[in-house]
Amino acid sequence: MNGLFGMALALTLSVGAAASAGAQIGIPVGSKAPGAEVHKLDGTAADLSQYVGKSPVLIEFWATWCPVCKKLEPQMLDLAKRYGSRVKFLGVAVSVNESPRRVQLYAEKYGYPYELVFDTDGNAVTAYDVPATSYIVVIDESGKVVYTGQGADQDLEAALKLAM
Repeated sequence: MNGLFGMALALTLSVGAAASAGAQIGIPVGSKAPGAEVHKLDGTAADLSQYVGKSPVLIEFWATWCPVCKKLEPQMLDLAKRYGSRVKFLGVAVSVNESPRRVQLYAEKYGYPYELVFDTDGNAVTAYDVPATSYIVVIDESGKVVYTGQGADQDLEAALKLAM
């Protein structure tokens, strides 16, 4: 990740997004979900496009150190258990103050039932115009973004229903 982009992302993540309810943040709803090179936690390359177009997808951009993500975690884990056979859940760990090993240990400790990838170079953050951690993108089966939101108070079940 280049220095300027990394500093800007760190500032955004530490300060948080000031988006008001209903305001469009990040990738526009209605747009086609883009691909972006990421890495699986074992270091192998992957692309977000490989998860799109088979079923609805819920992507969370998060970090182990994010307090808002921690508040969102119970809802995410519950929904993944209830809808995981019909919806692909994917956690994209941002690379700010993070490592794949740390993400793996965290996922094991808290019993994450869905796949996590690491945004090594910030490609996914850039492609999805991510404003902060705890940013959620829901994509329908056709690959269209149907929901975006940020923060701990999102109704993710309602967001999923937009894609199902």
